[in-house]
Amino acid sequence: MTNTVLETARKLGPSIAARGDEIEQLGTLPLDIVDAIRPSQAFRLYVPVDLGGPSATAWDGLEVIEEYAYHDGSTGWSVAISCTSSLMASYLPEEWGKVIFGDPRSITGGYAAPAGEARSVEGGLQVSGTWQWGSGTKHCTWIGGGCRLVGPDGKPAPRDDGLAFPYVFFDLDDVEFIETWHVSGLAGTGSLDYTVTDAFVPEGRWVQIGVDSPTWENPFSRFSFYGLLALGIAATAVGIARRAIDELVVLAETKRPQGSSRPLRDRAPIQADTAIAEAKLRSAWLFVEETVGSTWETATAGESPTDEQRRLLRLGATHATQTAAEATELMYKAAGGAAVYKTSPIQRCFRDVYVATQHAMVAPRTFEVVGRMRLGLETDTRQL
Repeated sequence: MTNTVLETARKLGPSIAARGDEIEQLGTLPLDIVDAIRPSQAFRLYVPVDLGGPSATAWDGLEVIEEYAYHDGSTGWSVAISCTSSLMASYLPEEWGKVIFGDPRSITGGYAAPAGEARSVEGGLQVSGTWQWGSGTKHCTWIGGGCRLVGPDGKPAPRDDGLAFPYVFFDLDDVEFIETWHVSGLAGTGSLDYTVTDAFVPEGRWVQIGVDSPTWENPFSRFSFYGLLALGIAATAVGIARRAIDELVVLAETKRPQGSSRPLRDRAPIQADTAIAEAKLRSAWLFVEETVGSTWETATAGESPTDEQRRLLRLGATHATQTAAEATELMYKAAGGAAVYKTSPIQRCFRDVYVATQHAMVAPRTFEVVGRMRLGLETDTRQL
């Protein structure tokens, strides 16, 4: 199944790449592209087999994300967000797991930070709030949002059963989109704001990330949730950078710098920068593959990853993302004036990859956390 998902990404990729301008102008993925990708289950690769998931591994999903990102950064990002959101399928109560993720056409997304307020009411929760970064929500079948439980006075009021910070799933009719996504890169991801007002969420249609025990035990429920979220971003960045290198190679065959009779590829600095970019990117991606593979073996053996494995997952994800940006910047500079035009795929890669670096899960400050651990300092590892 998973080989088919990757083959579909490679098959659809060129036609998606050809529509890059349209995707950016629309601000979100065109629905016909969504519908072309959907049958392969790329948007729900991390749904457990108990709910009809496609028997993917963690690495399978990252390869699919990287391939879509190679052809179009916004498409890769959208696949990454929905794919990692599908990790929540393992934790929902059985009833809601089947409703939300049992449909092979399901696509989920949302923002996990507790930006909304939830109040206990008969039969569930009443939720209001506004969330940012709603990547891909316009084509989702279910949209979620992180909340904090509050009382009538607006102060924190956890339930007696311990419910305090649920990520709840909304009916689409309760969600209003706010067109705020006017950005430099990843413009086609539809990462706009969205809001709900007094939305009713039935009992159990939520997950407390990092707190709830899984309903369905499987390698994904044992793997690091935050690690895979970060790795989805990294896979997107790596795909974008791989495209930038290939585009520079094509450009270098014919472009001649002003005042020169030789094409770019004949210049020693360009040759060196191309090699450096490739080496950096390949090395970073191999680090990710090795770390993901080791952690997956642990998860499939029925054990939880060690703190060291979770540390390496986040280190690999952050390093790969930042390295992808460095490699893309090398290609952008090597392309010279040609890269400043909107007709250049390299300039889009440059804009896209640097927006990816701003995601909190792969921000440079992550190096401080994993560095503290390596140095043997006491570190809060809950967000790993």
